[in-house]
Amino acid sequence: VPLPGYPNVGKSSLINSLKRSRACGVGAMPGVTRCLQSVQLDRHIRLLDCPGVVLDSGDPPAAAPLRGALAPQRLRDPLTPACAVLRRCPPQQVCGD
Repeated sequence: VPLPGYPNVGKSSLINSLKRSRACGVGAMPGVTRCLQSVQLDRHIRLLDCPGVVLDSGDPPAAAPLRGALAPQRLRDPLTPACAVLRRCPPQQVCGD
């Protein structure tokens, strides 16, 4: 069973939890899983951990960091994605009122 999904949503952590051991490397930043990894869960079930998948949706490049596709440290311009997040939030959430 392959486990596709967005980067950094817990695919490897889910496999580790099901396996009840550290079968896959995990981390807080995207890019820990770099290749397909097979994990035998039991006699009948094998799971495939894979790197995060982000499909091109035609959105502007500023949307990629919002999907976890890029580590924040690798951004050349962190202000544009931060502004995109703020535009999506209601003002009362940002201001704390």
